[in-house]
Amino acid sequence: MPATTGTLYIVSAPSGAGKTSLVKALIDALPQVRVSVSHTTRGMRPGEVDGVNYHFVSRESFIEMLDRNEFLEHAEVFGNLYGTSQRWLEETLAEGYDLILEIDWQGAQQVRRLMPQARSIFILPPTQQALRQRLTNRGQDSDEVIERRMREAVNEMSHYVEYDYLVINDDFATALDDLKAIFRANQLQQGSQQQRHADLLSQLLA
Repeated sequence: MPATTGTLYIVSAPSGAGKTSLVKALIDALPQVRVSVSHTTRGMRPGEVDGVNYHFVSRESFIEMLDRNEFLEHAEVFGNLYGTSQRWLEETLAEGYDLILEIDWQGAQQVRRLMPQARSIFILPPTQQALRQRLTNRGQDSDEVIERRMREAVNEMSHYVEYDYLVINDDFATALDDLKAIFRANQLQQGSQQQRHADLLSQLLA
């Protein structure tokens, strides 16, 4: 088990920018990194698993959890509710794991107010044309929904200035390397190294 307190990372991107694929590849490559599983009221898509991709709950159940202040952040996106369990997040960080929150800019603003130490990453597509093509190739949405997602994407991307890091997902391997570099650099910060190598530092300065 990791010996230090973990770091919370916010990762945001417009729909179709490749965020989910990049985060999955990052998790596979870095065993000390985990991804938060949010609660949502949206329907389950083909191939998704309850408790793995999301905790799928009814709108009524979600509102009950909201009334009990169980969410660190929550937002409504395309008519569906999304929220992050505060208790699970705090327990995971305390165990020493770095934790990724895949949330939109609204949720990111909420988390920054409550946890200003969180690091934030925004993933952008190389062009609007590439984004539209990716949404079309998924084959999940109608033309009307794709147009709505494109309009929302422009608004979402305008918030990139609020984030600490920018990753352009033009070439997947390059974008993944950029993500790994962000996580590696943070682990090498003085505070993290002091926690991880307390005994060594004490011996060196004795």
